Amino acid sequence: MSNIPMTNDQKHLKFFNSYKDEQEICSFYNKINVLILGAGSWGTALAIASSKKNSTCMWSRNIDQANNMLLCRENKAYLPGIKFNDNLKITNNINHALEFILSDNTQPLIIIGVPVSGVSEICSLLLKYSNYLSSINIPVIWTCKGFENKTSNLIHEIIQRDLISSKFTHGILSGPSFAHEVALNLPTALTIASNSSNLCNITIDALHNNKLRIYSSKDVVGVEVGGALKNIISIACGISDGLNLGCNARAALITRGLFEIKRFGLALGSISETFYGLSGLGDLVLTSTSNLSRNRNIGIKIGNGFPVEELLNSKITVEGVRCALSVRKRARKMNLNLPITEAVCSILFEQKKPLDAVKILLDRDPGQE
Repeated sequence: MSNIPMTNDQKHLKFFNSYKDEQEICSFYNKINVLILGAGSWGTALAIASSKKNSTCMWSRNIDQANNMLLCRENKAYLPGIKFNDNLKITNNINHALEFILSDNTQPLIIIGVPVSGVSEICSLLLKYSNYLSSINIPVIWTCKGFENKTSNLIHEIIQRDLISSKFTHGILSGPSFAHEVALNLPTALTIASNSSNLCNITIDALHNNKLRIYSSKDVVGVEVGGALKNIISIACGISDGLNLGCNARAALITRGLFEIKRFGLALGSISETFYGLSGLGDLVLTSTSNLSRNRNIGIKIGNGFPVEELLNSKITVEGVRCALSVRKRARKMNLNLPITEAVCSILFEQKKPLDAVKILLDRDPGQE
């Protein structure tokens, strides 16, 4: 690993100062070394959770952020007030990060904790250094939910396109979860989905505890679809609540929204049962009913009459806005009818008034459930 080329335009943190003697290094043998790539709210929350039972390293591309986290032992930008424990290492140096997970007699696990827009870049980074990684299959899991803007690709499609290497097995970690609650060690249940049972077992060993339950699945596409499309339905529920349409309307949107999610997922090859689990119904209920949901909150503002254009031009990251167009595009190509998604897109991108979109939904012909 010492031959890994160093970048010239970046100052590196001396994160290995904590490894002062061989005895300390040996204390990590026969354990899982977890590397979190990304230091946003979700990456940080998982790093905090992982560090309770594993030696864990969190990599940030931003040297100022990394230095601040090293100094303060917390992520003031995303999860202020939640302190890191001693098992959590911080670095801005990708070389050190990769050395960390490849310590002798340890099982490496890489968690991609960046937004959808950053996945391709992380894949390129891993591929660049793949020759320096061991010949074993290194598990890589991602946590973001949504589609790539330009291609409308799901994350597994980005991984398959950009991480062309037999050295990595991959999967998705998803489910009903707010990063802040995970970081606070509040009870949470998630699903790890992968074609590799070994990856699922490693992830469970790394993260499962009495407050964070990890269930396994082989339905990668279904877990991805549930995590992505629930954001669209959450916006619809927020619009309904902003219009004061009542609890009945919200319940109808959640129920019929789940049907839309399942219809889309089945068309892509997922299985029906997935959508009644954590990454389907569970995630949908959480984000459609909680005031902590950014997607629900932007819907409420739209329902209250806040100008849509101003909301779309703000710096607030709302996954469902970007996701809606991608889902509509792919659904139309597959001749799928997704009326709630169509209504949300018409409001967000076609200047349709919310009440007019609601009228179109309600005026549809009755059908069999």
